[in-house]
Amino acid sequence: MPASSRFNGAAMNTPSMSNLFAGIPADLTAECFDLLAAAPAVRIERIVSRGQATPDGEWYEEESNEWVLLVQGAARLVFGDGHEWALGPGDWIDIPAHQKHRVTWTDPEQDTIWLAVHYR
Repeated sequence: MPASSRFNGAAMNTPSMSNLFAGIPADLTAECFDLLAAAPAVRIERIVSRGQATPDGEWYEEESNEWVLLVQGAARLVFGDGHEWALGPGDWIDIPAHQKHRVTWTDPEQDTIWLAVHYR
């Protein structure tokens, strides 16, 4: 998974601040993954999509649980069992570890901004 990190790796007792809507590339030919914070049992990232979807035949199957909030935009997810979910702003989903899933659609007309929390 490509990732550009906004998390500077500073000691946990040093505050860091940014804005979830800042630094989104104007030309978004591929999804943008930004690591916002991390610790041994948790990783928080911002994902920005603009019309991207998981390539046919590919699946995400994370080693950890993944809690995902759709902040802006719209998307559809499908799971290995065929169940599909449509997500809009404010919708969240908690995906158990090893649950096969893929993004089938994101809005091509606007940024779809996800906040993903990977946890054990």
